Amino acid sequence: MISLKNKTVIVTGGAGFLGRFVIKKLKERGCTDIFVPKIEEYDLRELDAIKKMYSAAQADMVIHLAATVGGIGANIGRPGNFFYDNLIMGVLLIEQARLNGIEKFIIIGTTCAYPRDTPVPFREDKIWDGYPDPTNAPYGLAKKMLLVQSQAYRQQYGFNSIFLLPVNLYGPGDNFDPKTSHVVPALIKKFYDAKTQNSPEVVIWGTGKATREFLYIEDCAEGIVSAAELYDKSDPVNLGTGVEIPIKDLAEMIKNLMDYKGRIVWDSSKPDGAPRRCLDVTRAEREFGFRAKMNFKDGLKNAIDWYVASLKQT
Repeated sequence: MISLKNKTVIVTGGAGFLGRFVIKKLKERGCTDIFVPKIEEYDLRELDAIKKMYSAAQADMVIHLAATVGGIGANIGRPGNFFYDNLIMGVLLIEQARLNGIEKFIIIGTTCAYPRDTPVPFREDKIWDGYPDPTNAPYGLAKKMLLVQSQAYRQQYGFNSIFLLPVNLYGPGDNFDPKTSHVVPALIKKFYDAKTQNSPEVVIWGTGKATREFLYIEDCAEGIVSAAELYDKSDPVNLGTGVEIPIKDLAEMIKNLMDYKGRIVWDSSKPDGAPRRCLDVTRAEREFGFRAKMNFKDGLKNAIDWYVASLKQT
């Protein structure tokens, strides 16, 4: 086990949705020397900025959360950005970490890296068995190349890096921008807007038949920090709940929690994305004792309450 108490930890993306919770978990472990590279000062797509960051931080560990992310629409509209930004950030950060003697590097991957038709539940050893869903393949493949780099660097250099695969995240502080948000915040915003504007219907992409799995943001942060302390192998590890829900049921749940009285209209001309997503989470529990705790309905209510409260403050 690595004690985080006296470590200096770089958290890329530390000011973001997941980053704020990871920092909270680090502080709970007694880690006080946390370096968060702000994008205004460190563009992590640029080699000089990364060299400057490592020089300034003098870190022992890196938790790499920074990413260009978004929902299906954003991935379809900007596949080049999603591929280049995520690949170049990861490749440069890992190589410079090796050159700077970083003790451990935690890479956050994505379940979008899995093949489109992976058998449910997704087991980590199935990640190379096919091509990802075309709607977000450039993003998923860019992240998957960091797994290749991680394993290659461990084999050649003895570089200690680990690769984690969190499923869709949700919770307080999420990104509710309709251009880039994922499904849970996008639906919360849609129902809120429809309710406040007295709209008779909410139109949602797809058929509602696709399934997804969701992990509460604080649970994910706990899993990441637990892995940073306890896991030191080259095999990728899923982080999730092992429970899937059809998008149709998700929409109905959010509708009811928000007390929206109108109807839901499914726009089947728009893509569903991958047909199913549900993880086998046994490796995380076996290797570092991680099990998600948040009840999904309670977590959704927390996310909704946070969003409504944030609008009242603006």
